[in-house]
This record gives sequence, structure tokens and C-alpha cells, in this order.
Amino acid sequence: MLYDLIKPAIMRTDPETAHNMTLRAMKAGLVPRCGGGVSDPALETRLWHLRFPNPVGLSAGFDKNAEVIGASFGMGFGFAEVGTVTPKPQHGNPKPRVFRAPAQQAVINRLGFPNGGMNAFKANIERYLRTRKNNSSGIIGINIGMNKNQKEPVKDYAVLINMLGPMADYLAVNISSPNTPGLRDLQKREFLIDFLGTLKEERTKACGKDMAPPLLVKFAPDLTDEQQEELAQTVLDAKIDGIILSNTTLDRPDILPEKFRGEMGGLSGQPLTEKSTEVVRNFYKLTKGKIPIIGVGGISSAQQAYDKIKAGASLVQLYSGLIFKGPALPGAINRGLLDLLKTDGYSHISEAVGSDHKAFK
Repeated sequence: MLYDLIKPAIMRTDPETAHNMTLRAMKAGLVPRCGGGVSDPALETRLWHLRFPNPVGLSAGFDKNAEVIGASFGMGFGFAEVGTVTPKPQHGNPKPRVFRAPAQQAVINRLGFPNGGMNAFKANIERYLRTRKNNSSGIIGINIGMNKNQKEPVKDYAVLINMLGPMADYLAVNISSPNTPGLRDLQKREFLIDFLGTLKEERTKACGKDMAPPLLVKFAPDLTDEQQEELAQTVLDAKIDGIILSNTTLDRPDILPEKFRGEMGGLSGQPLTEKSTEVVRNFYKLTKGKIPIIGVGGISSAQQAYDKIKAGASLVQLYSGLIFKGPALPGAINRGLLDLLKTDGYSHISEAVGSDHKAFK
């Protein structure tokens, strides 16, 4: 109700300014805790060696510098993916670089990985780890990327794994943002198989074989069927721990306002919902469910989260939905998931993962 009152003012404010104001409010403890449904055993998810209190996570991009991890868990998220972080600080692309279409609940951004660099990022995570009361408050994923002018991408990813890997519950390799020139070119088997092998070696060096965090790779939603098939086989061959599907899209549906549609950058929010769910469905089928998937893109309701879970996602993430629905959204989705599980006769969220595929067999 409080968010409904202040939302008109937020929508009149420049999107990036509003986001920075939100981060400051969260750091100051001004965002109320609203974690309904996060502790229900039916939602607790065990994946890799980790225990997720619930399957609803905060997507990368919201907390680029790992400044508000504790406050994010207070909103009801079961895990938070912080970043994207790059080795060196960078300002990103020129402003304005974030745009909203409120009627369509859509966002376009061309931020270009603005962040304070890995040293500031590490200090913020260390500060959080010193102050959190226990290890059960939520899972922390670290999303890593390369600096804009890096000509040898593997070097940036390797140095980030060495510095930040020991603090991560899982690592997410971002090679799919449309806002860093050449980044999406890394989504090719001929590059990716050796690249991922090197990152796995660096992870073992930094963290040890027994303590190594899961390594996930994040793909774009704009892949052709042939590219999806090739990449699915690549991650199977590389023995990657998980996939995040998907990043923002370059699509511009006709339902979007003409001026908004003309902005450069990645589109997120409701226009991405069905496309990202279909990519989850395809990869689950192509990998035969052998690699856990985190589904992200256009989630602003329990039904949309559930659709991605039934398509094959073990976990889901959201970001743009918070802009239009407010901080109570994670709790509302968790409560809604409990109702949907009950309706379908499931006693645990894991029973619903990939259930669409089972129905077709």
C-alpha cells in the first residue's frame, strides 16, 4: 500500500535517479521488511551444495556493487545475485541510459556495466559477511563481467574469480549483456568450451576443489534454435553447474510506444516474459534436465514464476517487476507459489520443476 502511494512520484523521476534513491533508502533501513512465505518448507530448495530458503531471487543489475544484500533478503528473496562487477571501475555508457514504459511494464537499459570495480565490491561483501547474524539468511551469487576495453576477456573473468570466488555461494558468468561491445560474441562454442574450462581451473585454484562455488553461465534470449542447441551441448560438454536464462532482449515488440521502442539497449519486463520462458523450456529439453536452470525475465506474478519453473527452472529471479510492483513482490510471489503447488497437488516446489515436459511424454 505504501508503494502504491509513492509510485506516481517514482514514475515521474528519472529511472536511474530513482534506482539510486532506492539503494540509498535500503542502505538507511527505510525499506520495510516484507518476507512473507520465505520460510515455508515446501519452498526450500536444495541445489548443488546450497540451501535456498525459497526459489525467488534478486537478479543481477539491481545491486551492482553489493551494497544492499541484507536489505534484499529482508524483502523476501531467497537469494541475491550481486553485480555485474568488473575488475576496474567504469562509468558505463553516457546518460540517459535507462527508460521505462509504465503501461507495458517494460524497461530498456544500456548501462554498460557501471560499477565501482572489484576492490570496492569485495569490501562491501566482506562488510556484509561480518555483520550478518547467521549463514541461513540467503544465498549470494556474484555476477562477473569484463571491462569494456578488455581485448582478452578470459583475463578479466579469471582475476574476478580469483579475488571474489572464495566469497561467493555461486558465480555467474555474464557473457550476454547487449550493452558491452563484443560480449555476446563469446556465446560461441569455438570460444566458449576453452573459456569455461579455463574459468573452472581458476575457480579450483582460488577456492580449492572441495569448496569451489558452482559456476553458472548467463545466456541471451535472442539465440536461434541452432545456437541454443549448440550452446546446450557446449555446457554439457564443459560440465557447467548451471545456466541462467535469460538476459535482456534486443527485440522491440510493436506493443511498445514508438519513442521508447527506438531506444538502444536491452529490453526487460513484461514484453520479455514469454520469450524467456520459451528459452528455459528449450534448454531444459536440450539438456534433458541435467543442468539446473535459473529462469529470469518478465516475472511480476506467482503464475509467471510458476510457468518458468514448470518449463524447467529450478530457481527464478526478478528485477524489473520490482519497479512496477514494489518491494512486497517477492513475498507475494512466494505465497502465490504455495497456492499454485497446492492446486496442482504438489507438496514441494521441486516436484513442479520441468513438469510441463513430463506432461508431454
